[in-house]
Amino acid sequence: MAKISGNPFLEFDPSKMMGDLKVPGVDVESIIASQRRNIEAVTAANQLAFEGFQAIVRRQAEVLRTVAEDVNRAVGELTAAGTPEEKAAKQADLVKAAFEKSLANIRELSEMIAKSNTEAAEILTKRVSDSLDEVKAAIAKAKS
Repeated sequence: MAKISGNPFLEFDPSKMMGDLKVPGVDVESIIASQRRNIEAVTAANQLAFEGFQAIVRRQAEVLRTVAEDVNRAVGELTAAGTPEEKAAKQADLVKAAFEKSLANIRELSEMIAKSNTEAAEILTKRVSDSLDEVKAAIAKAKS
């Protein structure tokens, strides 16, 4: 095996190591293929989780931008109002609207997080199930 880097973990070849063991009744190639599928599933789940994280960060940035615009607008509306009673009423309306919008944003972000986590977990759950089926098939094959 040619040296790729100075990192021994990058140069480790499990198929060569397992191939050298030659345990009777053990299909080394199927074990290696199964582990490769496990790694692919974890990689896919991580990719989905990262994409979900990016979407959440983008949405949070949009929310922050919108909040800043709303605050500027609210300040303008409050300074334009006339009597103290009108200002108090306007302030109460603005606070209520801001609170409702905040709750909606929190709900939306929570749903985005839950969806991202669920999608990543489904990939891993399916792979665990498939892996257990592979183990059962290997045991059945070894018995026959």
